[in-house]
Amino acid sequence: MKTIEILKQFNSCYVNIQAIAQNENWLKLIAEKKIDPEAATHLGDVLHYLSEAMGCVEEIVEIKFNQESE
Repeated sequence: MKTIEILKQFNSCYVNIQAIAQNENWLKLIAEKKIDPEAATHLGDVLHYLSEAMGCVEEIVEIKFNQESE
């Protein structure tokens, strides 16, 4: 898998997980305490760490792009 493909996969995962975090059913489950209240925190953590990983991969993609354009 190429670096840009990895970044695209990370981005796709991020978008999907963010959609869950903003989904009204997910928010309702949390509000009604039908699931562990920490679930929202854990989901937020996943988004945070995924974003951090994406940032690292983005740096590699940028460096590679700059090298190829020279």
